[in-house]
Amino acid sequence: MGRKKAIITGVTGQDGSYLSELLLAKDYEVFGVARRSSQPVQNKRLINHLLDHPNFDVVSGDLSDQVSMDQCVKSVGPDEFYNLGAQSFVPESWRSPTYTADITGLGALRCLEAIRAHAPECKFYQAGSSEQFGMVRESPQNELTPFYPRSPYGCAKVFAHDITRNFRESYGMFACTGILFNHESPRRGIEFVTRKITQTAARISLGLQEFMEIGNVNARRDWGYAEDYVEMMWKMLQTDTPDDYVVATGEDKSVKDFIEAAFEHVDMQLEWSGEGLETMAKDQDGVVRVKTNPDFYRPAEVDLLLGDPSKAAEKLGWVPKTDFKKLVLMMIENDLEIQKAGMS
Repeated sequence: MGRKKAIITGVTGQDGSYLSELLLAKDYEVFGVARRSSQPVQNKRLINHLLDHPNFDVVSGDLSDQVSMDQCVKSVGPDEFYNLGAQSFVPESWRSPTYTADITGLGALRCLEAIRAHAPECKFYQAGSSEQFGMVRESPQNELTPFYPRSPYGCAKVFAHDITRNFRESYGMFACTGILFNHESPRRGIEFVTRKITQTAARISLGLQEFMEIGNVNARRDWGYAEDYVEMMWKMLQTDTPDDYVVATGEDKSVKDFIEAAFEHVDMQLEWSGEGLETMAKDQDGVVRVKTNPDFYRPAEVDLLLGDPSKAAEKLGWVPKTDFKKLVLMMIENDLEIQKAGMS
């Protein structure tokens, strides 16, 4: 029996790069889907080190185009398909709701249709999101918690989740969704709040910036490490029966907690004052380092997301390996290296 073949959409992103590394280490042939016309070299920076790997290839495909996804699946003949591609930045989903719905929601349907037509035995993984829970009905959230999305992104992910389940139940396809809570890493895009925090804290510590502007510091999230989470994606497709799983740490921290942890690593102790839009933080020398900017608030806030990963532990033996403090440390150290290199 030859190597397993896997298709990954969103291969140039944080999760796609970690998953590619994992599958290549397991002797897979990996085919990363990218839109040829919109992939300048810098957008492949997270997979540049893989481009010369004999079992890794970038293939043309577009989640907005059914024909291209059909051709992609037909040409590769995959054993596994990981749909990680999406417009995944929640604030952008408010600015571009139709595009977000098309790529993030209908994109999943196009993948499923391509698999059903050309590779019906292929196992399909859909990247779900804790944003599907939105205004949470209960806490912590598990696989049976009702969805109440609070953004176009969350709505699109709910559609993708439901259509994946429908294809599983209607066509007998091996199709499942991992409802991933926030997962970060040094590879996180700088538009995301966690990476913004560690990058800015690094810059402030080196004298390159005076203060950080942030939105709602009281929002609480269940933050894990992306490299741990892609292992769970793979585990979900190694079972005999497809099922949906919450992927989380089971612990929640506030944005304020994340900021404090990042600044502690650069020897700054923050003291907070004010409420709401007046919230701010000064360092031990009395210098303002964090200010609130109303532009960074969401139109509809999500105050708390906290996952219950017990099903993943019980059925698949998956538990996260990286705790919150270690996650923040690796991110701030990475950003310090980047900023120092830029100064030299």
